[in-house]
Amino acid sequence: MNDQPHSANVTLPRDEDVGRLRAAILEKLAYTIGKRRVTANDHDWFVATALAVRDRVVDGWMASIEQAYRQEERRVYYLSLEFLVGRLLFDNMQGLGLTETVRAALSGLGVDLDRLAQLEPDAALGNGGLGRLAACYMESMASVGIPAHGYGIRYEHGLFRQVIVNGWQHEYPEEWLSAGNPWEFHRPEVVHEIGFGGTVHAVPVAGHMVRQVWHPAEKIEAVAYDTPVVGWRGRRVNTLRLWSARPADPLRLDTFNLGDHAGALVDQIRAESISKVLYPSDESLAGQELRLRQEYFFASASLQDLVRRHVGASGDIRTLPDKVAIQLNDTHPAIGVAEMMRILVDLHDIPWDEAWRMTQAIFCYTNHTLLPEALESWPVVLMERLLPRHMQIIYLINALHLDRVRAAAPGDEAVLSRVSLIEENHDRRVRMGHLAFVGSRRINGVSALHTDLLKETVFHDLNTLLPGRIVNKTNGITFRRWLQQANPRLTGLLVDTIGPDVLDRPEIALERLEPLAEDAGFRRDFAAARRANKQALATLIRERLELRVDPDAMFDVHIKRIHEYKRQLLNILETIALYYSIRAQPTRDWAPRVKIFAGKAAASYHRAKLIIKLAHDVARVVNTDPTVRDRLKVVFLPNYGVSLAESIIPAADLSEQISTAGMEASGTGNMKLALNGSLTIATLDGANVELREHVGEDNIFIFGLTTEEVEARRRQGISAEAAIAASPRLAEVLGAIESGLFSPDERDRYRDLVSTLRHHDHFMVCADFESYCQMQSYLHGLWREPEAWWRKSILNVARVGWFSSDRAIREYADDIWRVPVLPQ
Repeated sequence: MNDQPHSANVTLPRDEDVGRLRAAILEKLAYTIGKRRVTANDHDWFVATALAVRDRVVDGWMASIEQAYRQEERRVYYLSLEFLVGRLLFDNMQGLGLTETVRAALSGLGVDLDRLAQLEPDAALGNGGLGRLAACYMESMASVGIPAHGYGIRYEHGLFRQVIVNGWQHEYPEEWLSAGNPWEFHRPEVVHEIGFGGTVHAVPVAGHMVRQVWHPAEKIEAVAYDTPVVGWRGRRVNTLRLWSARPADPLRLDTFNLGDHAGALVDQIRAESISKVLYPSDESLAGQELRLRQEYFFASASLQDLVRRHVGASGDIRTLPDKVAIQLNDTHPAIGVAEMMRILVDLHDIPWDEAWRMTQAIFCYTNHTLLPEALESWPVVLMERLLPRHMQIIYLINALHLDRVRAAAPGDEAVLSRVSLIEENHDRRVRMGHLAFVGSRRINGVSALHTDLLKETVFHDLNTLLPGRIVNKTNGITFRRWLQQANPRLTGLLVDTIGPDVLDRPEIALERLEPLAEDAGFRRDFAAARRANKQALATLIRERLELRVDPDAMFDVHIKRIHEYKRQLLNILETIALYYSIRAQPTRDWAPRVKIFAGKAAASYHRAKLIIKLAHDVARVVNTDPTVRDRLKVVFLPNYGVSLAESIIPAADLSEQISTAGMEASGTGNMKLALNGSLTIATLDGANVELREHVGEDNIFIFGLTTEEVEARRRQGISAEAAIAASPRLAEVLGAIESGLFSPDERDRYRDLVSTLRHHDHFMVCADFESYCQMQSYLHGLWREPEAWWRKSILNVARVGWFSSDRAIREYADDIWRVPVLPQ
């Protein structure tokens, strides 16, 4: 959170409400934490405050649960390996309208609310856009009145804490749970047994029927932890249930008594490793096995849990499709299709054909990527060893599926091979995306372009054979977090200018802002609010990096997971070109610019980590060159997460959305930044296409190859020699990097990186370089015309209401889940 006022034009809290809340905080401090006011530290006050707020959340939570049971409402279950929820104190206070009451209650105790809020760690439950989308959707489901449960894993250490040492990324465990989590409720009575390995036996039953009985060799337990998810104005409070892994037997006492004290804990360590870390490296066979164990662990626990809940409420497993919709958030929970069949067929004696119809009616699948490495597949040998019953089920699903394909396309063996759930060409792998597709009633992409590409590429044959299943649901973001909470200064200006309903119906109310783009007074106030945000970010940069930046410079922001297709490298190359231009023309009237990068590279993604190092090497040279005279600064803020994003996004002037066309499914950073007034430089990739449609072609700055042109270029060959020969400044930049100018301690550090760009420009970095530089040059000129810049900035804010996650969730509810929502 920025150090700024958290509300504007608010109703002052009533004295009696402040008094009651102050008493509640003191009660928590005394009876839960066991501290007196004189000995309490800031963390004690934070926990006491969070628990007092949580008590008020619980009232709405219990009412929502009771209503769902009483009205027998259809429920949505959202299965996601990530939930990047961020800090929850302000989220929950805002949702219940308690922010100013809490502030006043603490102020009377001599405690500053904003200081306490900084003590809350970000929940280490996700990595990037996938997990943040899940968090936005959970909040929106509660806000529009959908009974929903989120299901995931309670990671003890999350992804990793990024520490930069001499420009290199190092990974350390996130210790977000070290001081406890005041928002969660441990449910020790909610435990589900999860099996791995073992054998499957056919057991005769009545008549000529047999039942397959799985005897796992290993059993662990999934234990539930619940976090309430508050909707806007407390309209509904839903549940995020996360699973923690523990062994069925915590200690092998016989081994311990024999003196092998470490060996006695082997089973505990093996079981608990499942919920230790998000995305363990899968470079090793052991890493691959742990990833698969994680995915089955949380899918199985979640399905067992929701089936238990349904049977307990209705008594009839066969009504499950009428009361349950399960959304698979990407391919990670796809094993749930086979697990549901096991539960129905093996545990509830549902005939296969009926069970399959039920499964297909229950599941829906969101695809988030076209990248082959993200469309998971698992070696058959690993699946057979780890999940033998599920492999039997997948074989039968596939056999029946291929029978239908043969009937539709007789004699076409190539089609059979492409649509099979089993990849037979190499080492025989189970295609989890295919399994999710055939087991789901609806498959959705997350932007119009991405959905079209799904139909044309990875699921072309399946879409031909099973038409009508793929639909589009363009992503959205919750404005409560990404405008009202992240940018209270701008929110206060909007409330004062266009009315308080911008808090409740922002997607509609923001349209009233459009005429004010022509109002010089409003433009001045708008720019002043944004400058204050930039000053706050400049302070943060100085505190964390000991680097001073000018808040009047253009803040050019590139904040994403570090990946070659997201093309941080292209931005770095242009930064070097700009640096050389400033040095060559030191008397030119350069508009100051601050290039701000943030993002993590996967621990095993060595090329991405090298790009982070290059960014730091370039920053070291640029930031210490006296000839630049502060006209260019390069900043890399480490350990990017939700809270850091909340500080950067309100201060961004230019949003970098420069992925290789056709490779980003949607993106949501583009939406968050535009909502806060940033202009966008972009390729026509992902949701940038729809962003251009909504904000207008004159208010977004498109460059580079299109998706079709990228594919054509790749078919012709991806050597960049011609592009380099045609661009003297690109040749100069690459030559400087290759020569070691930015890495004098290791001259060859980037030689292979540059060689790859020259000869294998798969991500079109060189191909798009000149177009990108030209657009950046145009934006440099536009920045020198502040009236024109702020006019476009205001129009971006006014026209992005469609990108609300409430809109997206209403579309899911209507077209995919078939559940009612509250009226707008």
